[in-house]
Amino acid sequence: MKSSRRIAVASRSFSRHPQLRQALLDRYAQVTFNDAGDSLAGDKLVAFMRGHDAAITALEKLDKYFFAALPEIKTIGKYGVGLDMIDLHAMKKHGVKLGWTGGVNRRAVSELVIAFAIALLRHVPQGHAQVRAGGWQQLKGRQLSGRTVGIIGLGHVGRDLVELLKPFGCNIFANDIKSLPKFCARHGVKQVPLDEVLKLSDIVTLHVPLDETTRGMISPQKLDLMKSNAVLINAARGGLVDEAALRERLKDGRLAAAAFDVFDDEPPRDPELIGLPNMLSTPHIGGSSEEAILAMGLAAIEGLEKAGDPLEVAAGRD
Repeated sequence: MKSSRRIAVASRSFSRHPQLRQALLDRYAQVTFNDAGDSLAGDKLVAFMRGHDAAITALEKLDKYFFAALPEIKTIGKYGVGLDMIDLHAMKKHGVKLGWTGGVNRRAVSELVIAFAIALLRHVPQGHAQVRAGGWQQLKGRQLSGRTVGIIGLGHVGRDLVELLKPFGCNIFANDIKSLPKFCARHGVKQVPLDEVLKLSDIVTLHVPLDETTRGMISPQKLDLMKSNAVLINAARGGLVDEAALRERLKDGRLAAAAFDVFDDEPPRDPELIGLPNMLSTPHIGGSSEEAILAMGLAAIEGLEKAGDPLEVAAGRD
């Protein structure tokens, strides 16, 4: 028998996904999808959610106002792996439970990082632009094999990336707020302070959440620690890197290249940065493989019934 709970699906991509729609309808008799495809925020989001017991959300901002305005909402199933758009303390204060599973898109993100690294090292964007413009000049690049890779954040994606790098024989340095001696010993990873990762690595890739401790963590001073022939990859969260400082270092050669899937503002508002030949930009596609989208959606559905204290759930984000 289907549950009588009333479910609102704010996420546009979930609402458009036929398999996820059917999986949810198989469990619940009363579901309201965002079939209009609206970007829901503030009063518009509250109006859409009103009269429901639970909701599935993705990038929608759930703040103090949201929870205060909707006392009938008792559960949120989180579609996607980031939690920075939810005020977890307000959520707990209003007695709302969180259903969320971390790391379900880790392979999609780590594969994109590998693609970024190879593309930057082999000058793929520049070569593509040259051929399209009618040119034909060989560009000498570097192989990923044997390079030193610095991973900032050994959570789900960071650890999965370690696995994918094994066939390339990379020397891996990592930094994380947790000490992970067993994992590092098992995989030959050297866990070192952040400054050492930046100084020693040919490729630096970011895999940390965005919060008050990580916002702007890659400051102008931190960028200056990196090798001039190094590349920086951010497929985690916008706001981790000082983008204006990055632009200047890419322009004058203090940093070789960068690839960003995420930006502080999305779409990014710095046309000069994204227009640089050594800057590779994608529109937040890290978790957007068909396989990852399905896995994240099914996890959000499961989370409606297996939700818990939001602070405790988030503490297990790894």
